Amino acid sequence: MLSTALQFLLTTVFNLLTLVFLLRFFMQYLRSPFNNPLGLMVVTLTDFAVKPVRRIIPSFKKIDLSTLFLGLITQLILQFSLLLLRDFPIFVAGETAWLSFIGLSFLGILRTALDVFFYAILLQVILSWVNTRSPFSGVLDTLTRPILSPIRRLIPSTNGLDFSPLVALILLQMVNISVFKTLEVQLLSLF
Repeated sequence: MLSTALQFLLTTVFNLLTLVFLLRFFMQYLRSPFNNPLGLMVVTLTDFAVKPVRRIIPSFKKIDLSTLFLGLITQLILQFSLLLLRDFPIFVAGETAWLSFIGLSFLGILRTALDVFFYAILLQVILSWVNTRSPFSGVLDTLTRPILSPIRRLIPSTNGLDFSPLVALILLQMVNISVFKTLEVQLLSLF
C-alpha cells in the first residue's frame, strides 16, 4: 500500500514538472507573452533547471532544446523510479526492456504535450464564459491557435457559437485513447 501511494506521488510530481517544462517550451516556441501571471509562474518554477542546462544545450533556431531535454529527463527519472518501486530488475534487463523504458519516457512527453493543449483549450472555454479579459487570455489564445485555427476553417461558427474547442477536445482525447494508450500497452508488454 505504501508503494502504491509512493507511485502516485512520484507520478503526480514528475508529470506536473514535465507539464511545466513543456508549457515553457510551447510558450517560447509559439511566442506567447510571458508578462502575465501564468508566464511568470512558469519561468519561476523552471528557471532552477533551465538556466544551468541552457548553458550546455543551446537553442536551435527558435526551438528551446533545453526545456525539451529537461522534460525528457523528468520522464526518464519517473519511469526509472516506477520500475524500481515495482521491483523490476532494471540493471539486469535486456535491450528490449531498456528500449521500452525509453519509449515510455518519450510517450510521457507526447502525452504531456497533448495535455498542455487539452487543458489550455478547456481553460480558454471556461474563461470565455466567466471572464473574457483574463490576464491568461493572451497566453491561452497563443497556445490554442495552432489547433483551433484549422478546425475553425473546417467548421465555421454558427450564430456566434464556436464549436471548434469542443471538436478539438474530442480529437485530442481520441488521440490520447486510441494512439497513446495502445502504444503504452505495447511498450509495457515488453517488460
